[in-house]
Amino acid sequence: MKAMVPDPDDSEGGQVLDHDIHQARRQLELLSNAASIGASLNVETTAQRLADLVVPGLGDFANVNLAREVCDGEEPPERTGGGDLALRRTALAPADRQWPNGYVLVGDDLPRFPNQAVVRNFQAGKGFTISGRSHFNTVYEHNPDMVRALLPIDGDDEELSLLCTPLVTERRPDAPEQPGLLLGNIEVWRKNPFTDADLELLQWLATYAAVSIDNARRYTREHRMALALQQSLLPQARVVMTAGETAGIYLPCGAGPAGGLSGDWFDVIPLSSARVALVVGDVVGHGLRAAAAMGRMRTAVRTLADLDLAPDELLTHLDDVIIQFAEGDASGHENAPGSSCIYAVVDPTTRRCAVASAGHPPPALVRSDGTAEYIPLVPGPLLGVGGLAFEVADVDLRDGDVLALYSDGLIEHPWNDIDRGMAAFRERLAAAHPTDGDLHVAASRLVAGISPDVLRDDVTLLLARVRGVPDEDTVSWEIPADPAAVAGSRQSAVDRVREWGLDELAFTTELVVSELVTNAIRYGGGGASLRLIRESDRLTCEVSDPSSTAPHIKRARDTDEGGRGLYIAARLVSRWGVRYTPTGKTIWTEQPLHPSERH
Repeated sequence: MKAMVPDPDDSEGGQVLDHDIHQARRQLELLSNAASIGASLNVETTAQRLADLVVPGLGDFANVNLAREVCDGEEPPERTGGGDLALRRTALAPADRQWPNGYVLVGDDLPRFPNQAVVRNFQAGKGFTISGRSHFNTVYEHNPDMVRALLPIDGDDEELSLLCTPLVTERRPDAPEQPGLLLGNIEVWRKNPFTDADLELLQWLATYAAVSIDNARRYTREHRMALALQQSLLPQARVVMTAGETAGIYLPCGAGPAGGLSGDWFDVIPLSSARVALVVGDVVGHGLRAAAAMGRMRTAVRTLADLDLAPDELLTHLDDVIIQFAEGDASGHENAPGSSCIYAVVDPTTRRCAVASAGHPPPALVRSDGTAEYIPLVPGPLLGVGGLAFEVADVDLRDGDVLALYSDGLIEHPWNDIDRGMAAFRERLAAAHPTDGDLHVAASRLVAGISPDVLRDDVTLLLARVRGVPDEDTVSWEIPADPAAVAGSRQSAVDRVREWGLDELAFTTELVVSELVTNAIRYGGGGASLRLIRESDRLTCEVSDPSSTAPHIKRARDTDEGGRGLYIAARLVSRWGVRYTPTGKTIWTEQPLHPSERH
């Protein structure tokens, strides 16, 4: 739009010329400041900037009303009859004005408009002006409640004028014959009548603002979709298990033009033999792509964790998976190299933790006496680089100790300095006393005061309070490489199960121990060890031997003399698997303490 600068030779006097020059300057000022409307990706902020722009430059008061769907990030409805357009007051200017009683304020829904010609023209994309209180009464069908809700002043001021223009999106390139969508409108009020030049100016501003509001709406929709996807992939905030309890918190960032939340995530994965894996990861990128990549990475970690790999081996395999993801992604954006992950395995029977890092900050450890420290850890390369090894750090734990895994967004805010952030986080950890009381409350205290609006990266925090398996709930035996020892080990296991009051599991345990110990002695190449672990909801039976050859279930033929033992044992337990160790392998089975829970 061009500013309408008058020709001095056509003016009838100095006063008219001064007024026209003032009007032209006002128009130029409004047009030059219009770029500020689209500086935000928030629908409400964009609407407020539009209202603030036209007051007092164009009128005394202004309001912006948007379709309810637009405020929620959805597409507005098609233009229909007058009463079908549901608008919500989104912005008012001046913001600090005391508005009359009954006037529709920000956040309130506007009353349904009567189906009149002026409203139908508005929904067809045409602006209009109304002047005089009597005219308003006619448009609002002399409804005093509607007049009170929509007029920004009290009294019967006949000089009141309204300038209204719709906010309409541009026609879509794929359907140029269809009109744009009606997002809402902007209303400007003043005492002096509006001119055609005022209407033309406001229509230009409304066209520009509609693009900005629609961009903010699309961003809001994508942000909510990504957030819903990401939160659906995260585990429960609180998890209670044999190894202790966990509390996780995820804060999506609200700043940055790249699409808000990124790919931070955490997970708590139950493993065999009462162990648990604690994971925190950070995927490169922002928005829906990062959330989808995070879902793929989390699934890969869970799949690898089910193989009972050591932390360094798991990260090595995960590194290969990320490289394959990147090579198979035609867009070149998803699963790009640079993602980080930390993987820790807590064993409550030995009260030890093994942890490895792929470019991730080290976990913190809060001792039961209240002191906080970082676990000495040599971080490996970021995922997707390939070819480099990861190192494992082992640490002894005591009952009540708390492990803290986190993303870099927590220690970068608000200092933008990792060293200062880690020092401050360690102090906050010690002050939060996570070893006592509600763990989720302690986690909430650690992120209290962090506003998502000022974050430039997501914040993820996972706390785990360790609890070891009591000595009376676990027992182990060393078994010599003698087939005659099978009967003794079988009887010892049955006696201990009955001592624990689990008589209903005695028969299955006897069969499982007999099968696993016999196989270990026959094929393991040496002696074996047997261990039972009683948890609150399951009984674990382990048999370890020096062989690295894993058994495989097969269906025996009618004429086969053997090959049925493992098949029968696997059918009687709820889960079973193989875990490789530096000295061989461990075959484990799980039985629920309540038979109704067995598959």
